[in-house]
Amino acid sequence: MKQLFYFILLIAGFSSIHSCKNLVDEEGNPLLDLNNTGGLTGPRALYREITDKDTLAEYHYSGLLLNKVITDSASITNVMYSGDKISQINFNGFLDLDGNGKLDKDSVSFTRLLTYGNGGRLETISENRSIFRRPAPVPPATAPGPQTLLRKSKSLYNIKYSTATAKLDSIIMRTGPDVTGQPFAYSDFSKTAYSYFGDNVSKVVRHYGPMAGGLFGGVTKKYSYEYYAYDNEISPFTLLPTAYKISRLLNTDINDKESLILSPNNPKRWSVTDLMPAIPTPIVRSTNYVYDIQTYMTKGYGVNYIYKPQ
Repeated sequence: MKQLFYFILLIAGFSSIHSCKNLVDEEGNPLLDLNNTGGLTGPRALYREITDKDTLAEYHYSGLLLNKVITDSASITNVMYSGDKISQINFNGFLDLDGNGKLDKDSVSFTRLLTYGNGGRLETISENRSIFRRPAPVPPATAPGPQTLLRKSKSLYNIKYSTATAKLDSIIMRTGPDVTGQPFAYSDFSKTAYSYFGDNVSKVVRHYGPMAGGLFGGVTKKYSYEYYAYDNEISPFTLLPTAYKISRLLNTDINDKESLILSPNNPKRWSVTDLMPAIPTPIVRSTNYVYDIQTYMTKGYGVNYIYKPQ
């Protein structure tokens, strides 16, 4: 239950990378003023996600294409394209891998290659990840040493779609340690299933378990995320590429809580439930949204969304 509580804390984010008082973008274009509910008119791009104190994410573009995202502790995600499709995503920075509500001190670096099917839909994501740690200082030194490689892993994500609706149906993950001098084998799996109410994600269930010899073992963890009371207004995340949003959900094993970013509208309530106890108890969060004159959501769950002209 403690871990579930930390899931809720993550919605606000931690660590500042920019002042939220700066209301122009890097090119000097005016942004949506937090004190002016009129907002922008005309085409727009999502520029920042901020709280009253911190910047959670800042989006940079090359023309109309998202090419960089700066997040907590100046972590950087670089987005590369083949034509108009995202082909590679590189991340260097810090994540909350253990789900304790704080960014880990170990740094993370990963490269993801995205592959598309004949219909142009994203079908697989392959990932190579490295974790780095600063060793404790050895007396008489008082400062930690340089970051050294702690461990490496490889993961493969297979993305499935409903034949009836063409919506995202499931993501199957296979992952395992990448140890120099040893043959690679997947050691763990997860399966994430998506349900919908109209076009909006209504429920996400993720199973986790071990695997050996290429076969899935029994489920050892199972979580459910549900989204309720959607409005009819526009989610800020409709302005981001779908492939990037799917990749963002894979950053940690508990990022499924962010599955609302796949929806065109905004849920006024959501919950997370550990399904393994005999009597599961959901933890519920709710919000009242603020919108601008073009019906884009500008504030919800303590996060403000800043736009820039496109």
